[in-house]
Amino acid sequence: MKALITFAYFGAAAGLAALGVTMAKTNPSQAEYEEYAVQRLAKYLKTDVCKKTTNILENLINLNCDKLVDSVNPQMQEIIARTTEKQNYIIFSIYRTDLKLNSWVPSYRFETVGAFDQFYTYTAQEQ
Repeated sequence: MKALITFAYFGAAAGLAALGVTMAKTNPSQAEYEEYAVQRLAKYLKTDVCKKTTNILENLINLNCDKLVDSVNPQMQEIIARTTEKQNYIIFSIYRTDLKLNSWVPSYRFETVGAFDQFYTYTAQEQ
């Protein structure tokens, strides 16, 4: 009976060690986060900003809004890179992005966890 308990503890410890190694190897990088954040921001701009304008002037601008968003992806990545702080905990990372472009546009704070080569944004709030 004692051998069975020892074997169970050993199996649990080996399983936890394997999980930790797997998480450490699949902890996404800062560059991967920036790519994810640009994709999410572009999607938001295309669906919520480009499609929801009602003003005549805005409608004229919206004719090429999706193309405009696609053309500024490199600049969006630079802004996200400059405004993101990463906390690396080896097996996962937390990314905090304070996105503020200028005084005319509201600023936003995003908090995202990265683990297993995936991202989950758990906070997105206007400041």
